[in-house]
Amino acid sequence: MTRIILAEDDENLGELLKNYLQAKSFEVDLFEDGEKALEGFHNNHYDLCIFDVMMPVMDGFTLAQEIRALNKVVPVIFLTARSLKDDVLEGFKIGADDYITKPFNMDELLFRIEAILRRVKTDTAFIPQIYALGKYTFDSQKQVLQNDDTSYKLTTKESDLLKLLCDNANQVLERNYALKTIWEDDNYFNARSMDVYITKLRKYFKDEPAVEILNVHGRGFKLVV
Repeated sequence: MTRIILAEDDENLGELLKNYLQAKSFEVDLFEDGEKALEGFHNNHYDLCIFDVMMPVMDGFTLAQEIRALNKVVPVIFLTARSLKDDVLEGFKIGADDYITKPFNMDELLFRIEAILRRVKTDTAFIPQIYALGKYTFDSQKQVLQNDDTSYKLTTKESDLLKLLCDNANQVLERNYALKTIWEDDNYFNARSMDVYITKLRKYFKDEPAVEILNVHGRGFKLVV
């Protein structure tokens, strides 16, 4: 399920958007200001961001800049009552994928979300999935973890789990999200299986102090690089 972070200080509009997107099979977390949304982004994995521009505490532009420092590829859509050319240009300069002026049609928003997600899926399909992890490199397509002296051929589950950790490096990878993404079910037995794979991955990096996989109590794991 695609997970969306929504930051909107208008309580009625925020709830309306959340309920509409949930009815369209998205998972949505709603925050009433930019500061709370940034904290939420630090703590969870999201596939797409929808930010109101004019918000208290931290505006949408500042929030997007903070998000871009953490994740350069997650799509961002701005919602705003301001349609001035300079504001639109500022949004795209920050790295917005789209910019929708209020009032807007809910179906139009849905079409734009779906178009962005299709493009992201197409773009990432052609990007070599190679990650630098201390002295190691990890090729997720070949499922190989190696350095100058050693090469490990990972199992599919090991590779899938390590890729999820890499995609969320220095952020919390939620346990349930990982289970549903890789095992498609977050039942007890799959959870124990994932713990075993986490232990296996830690062994690969036991001699690499620049890489650590931490337990985040009650939530999941964090790959610290």
